[in-house]
Amino acid sequence: MSAPTLDEIRTRDAADPLNGFRDRFVIPDGLVYLDGNSLGCLPKATPDRIADVVAREWGEDLIRSWNTNDWINAPRRVGAKIAGLIGANDDEVVIADSTSINVFKVLSACLQLDPKRSVLLSERGNFPTDVYMMQGLSALSGGRVATRLVEPDDVIAALDSDAAALLLTQVHYKTGRMRDMAAVTKAAHDKGVPVIWDLSHSAGAVPVDLNASNADFAVGCGYKYLNGGPGAPAFLFAAKRHHEAVFPALSGWLGHEAPFDFDDTYRPAPGIDRFQCGTPGILAISALEVGVDLIAEAGMEALREKSRALSDLFLDLMAERCSEYGFEPACPADSAERGSQASFHHENGYAIMQAIIARGVIGDFRAPDILRFGFAPLYNRFEDVWQAVETIRTVMAEEAWRDPQFQSRRAVT
Repeated sequence: MSAPTLDEIRTRDAADPLNGFRDRFVIPDGLVYLDGNSLGCLPKATPDRIADVVAREWGEDLIRSWNTNDWINAPRRVGAKIAGLIGANDDEVVIADSTSINVFKVLSACLQLDPKRSVLLSERGNFPTDVYMMQGLSALSGGRVATRLVEPDDVIAALDSDAAALLLTQVHYKTGRMRDMAAVTKAAHDKGVPVIWDLSHSAGAVPVDLNASNADFAVGCGYKYLNGGPGAPAFLFAAKRHHEAVFPALSGWLGHEAPFDFDDTYRPAPGIDRFQCGTPGILAISALEVGVDLIAEAGMEALREKSRALSDLFLDLMAERCSEYGFEPACPADSAERGSQASFHHENGYAIMQAIIARGVIGDFRAPDILRFGFAPLYNRFEDVWQAVETIRTVMAEEAWRDPQFQSRRAVT
């Protein structure tokens, strides 16, 4: 069956129930942006929101804004909104710090749940910051804690009585492979192992139900599909059953039971608040809230349906129009097993990606050889997919990627 024509694709865009959301984002004319899985586009409402926070809340109300504009509760307020997107209770998610810092927090929490266990387990090829934080915690332990990495398909078999935590990314950042959260969590719990889920490539793109899956902890960033802006703060989920069992390793003052008592002795706050650390970045949280509200308005089921359709179309068009150019799919063929992205191996992947970026189609490259294209259903159209594949085909047919300007690696790929 042949892929649809451009006219058929435009008809599909016109009938898309989410098509009105595109106009609520800043998207430069002539640009096809397929990198929302790395940095989401700017919502048009964000500059006005930030301007109000700066000029009125900060400029006029100053320190009073912690009370009058409820800055102090912003981490919990926006955390509760994200909770609704990931199948958690309002009091189980908080906005705090970065994904990396939150990974450290939840790893150290797992080590407290059963002090007899001392192995932090993950898969080879997991997102580096997750593994690096495991290794850093192991080094800090003075030899008590070990990091163990196994092949992705060997994770379940590697669970044993020494494992203190299993840390996995639900949607793999390179391949887009999506793990069965409920099945993996059950297998780990059958061995007494708590599970940490990194939702950085899931939140805002893939329906997640942490509590239905009986997950223990989860983390995720705010700058990808949640459209919170570069370096947006992260979120942390902790199941209620673990709240009172954990003494935070990063025991910052806002995680204290009564931070404005200024007590010399740390007493963990009740519930999810104990996972806060330092003073929250109000400007950043305000920007993130705009993006989260847009996702919540659209609804996760509608977003997922369109996400699958976009990536299916991309794979179909690549197979039809670019099959002779050496692209090998790196993502699952079945969209039910794939996050909101499509990935391909190619030995000249970096140069090819730079060449198509130069022609107005933005994806990204992940070493050693993966071209990665993310689909943000709020603003990506089916026509974007068609234009992207046509650009790739032209770059390959003309061998434009061979230009020396595309051969030199930049600091950010």
